[in-house]
Amino acid sequence: MADLNDPRTYWWRNAVVYQVYVRSFADSDGDGIGDLPGITSRLPHLAELGVDALWITPFYTSPQHDHGYDVADYTDVDPLFGTLADADDLVARAHELGLRVVVDLVPNHTSEEHAWFRAALAAGPGSPERARYLFRDSEDGPPNNWSSVFGGPAWTQVDDGQWYLHLFDSTQPDLDWRNPEVPAMFEGVLRFWLDRGVDGFRVDVAHGLFKEASLRDQVVAEGATASSGQVNTDHSMVARELKDEPMWDQPEVHDVYRSWHDILDEAGPDRMAVAEAWTQTPESTVAFTRPDELDQAFNFAWLLADWSAAAFAEVVTSTLEAVKPVGASPTWVLSNHDVVRHVTRYGGGEQGLARGRAATLTMLALPGSSYLYQGEELGLEQVDVAPEHRQDPSYLRTGEPGRDGCRVPIPWSGTQAPYGFGPGTSQPWIPQPADWAALTVEAQAADPSSTLAFYREALRVRREFAWSAGDEVEVLDLGADVLAFRRGPLTVVLNCGDAAVELPAGDLLLASGPVDDKLPPDTAAWLR
Repeated sequence: MADLNDPRTYWWRNAVVYQVYVRSFADSDGDGIGDLPGITSRLPHLAELGVDALWITPFYTSPQHDHGYDVADYTDVDPLFGTLADADDLVARAHELGLRVVVDLVPNHTSEEHAWFRAALAAGPGSPERARYLFRDSEDGPPNNWSSVFGGPAWTQVDDGQWYLHLFDSTQPDLDWRNPEVPAMFEGVLRFWLDRGVDGFRVDVAHGLFKEASLRDQVVAEGATASSGQVNTDHSMVARELKDEPMWDQPEVHDVYRSWHDILDEAGPDRMAVAEAWTQTPESTVAFTRPDELDQAFNFAWLLADWSAAAFAEVVTSTLEAVKPVGASPTWVLSNHDVVRHVTRYGGGEQGLARGRAATLTMLALPGSSYLYQGEELGLEQVDVAPEHRQDPSYLRTGEPGRDGCRVPIPWSGTQAPYGFGPGTSQPWIPQPADWAALTVEAQAADPSSTLAFYREALRVRREFAWSAGDEVEVLDLGADVLAFRRGPLTVVLNCGDAAVELPAGDLLLASGPVDDKLPPDTAAWLR
């Protein structure tokens, strides 16, 4: 049996974690919105799929302006999603099935309906209540030139003339982490959920808690505009010009995570936290995973890489090099609730699906943890949501399509909406496409060639080597269009080119698509 006190054997180091977007996973009461009892009822699907844990997006009390990432009470469940008893039942049932439970924590900002912010508005300028947030005086417009991630200025003026900072929606005021009341509150939140049995936390905007104390203007190139956009699309691990970002990744944030590390350790050596940290260099990202801080950080480089053997190889080698000095396990992710689904990014249709399966098989062979997003095991594509059904605050602020297309509730059974998502016959909170009947869990479970069957088999085989194959990866040269590497007894080949390629010697364990004597384009294979 693994020694829980040996950091090399902690469960998350080689786990497969399944992200549940709570609104869109399973609806138990027929209101068209997913909830905690719905998740609990579908946990056997995750156990049969073969994942090790689930990460659940925020289900706390919230006005839902940003679908739960605007938290009004961190220690209660929003009635939309259930009750605290439902949360306890979910954790207990998951543990019965051998699944760990990771919950989302949102420490950068609260909802405007949080008791603290309501008190801040009532108390007025200069009050202790306002000191929990970043209120500032300014007579000539916003106090600085920062922009919201969701578009528009990052400042909103209140009736008495002061302005408050919100790097996201105006309904999400940023906290002032230099005020000791703020870290004290979140330490209590951590202990509250740890006491209820959760196994870990996903830390939202982990790099954003502290801003430069002066709140100075962002320095931008001549002719450019200021931006607080945290999603840097240039996340290749190569040298690049760094931007001035006084609102992100300040050194003080690491003291917070050192204190959280101690709290997690007190709760037990098998509790963890993973950072969502969109930083500008691999070194600054892995800094969040030093031995006395958080356990993992999301690695978005794989998600942002083009369909290219060279791009994937560079991500693999640079990621493994970056985590080595701190002894952390790498993470890999292809999709989540904030980005276009990877089947669509890879071209959509049959080609996109083939590439998505091939990229997944390659990712699952790498050392470290893989994070899957609900519905990818069904091969779901991005949905073109009609404007009248879009609800993403970034769409409401900018008019751009936003993230609704990857958040459409997933199909479970039947031949028409809501495809078993919930009781009744009406469409869920975002309507499902009319052509999803063949993509349901029910339909794919009966098809041995389906994407669901492929995921189940890949995760089954992965368990055979995930812990024993080691952390060393040797990249092989099989041509410019081929990513190939060896990890212990496993050889992995991904063909990103237009022509079939020879496979190296070895027994074929699994392939992402049909394989004859050669490996076809847009296909990956595992050999032993």
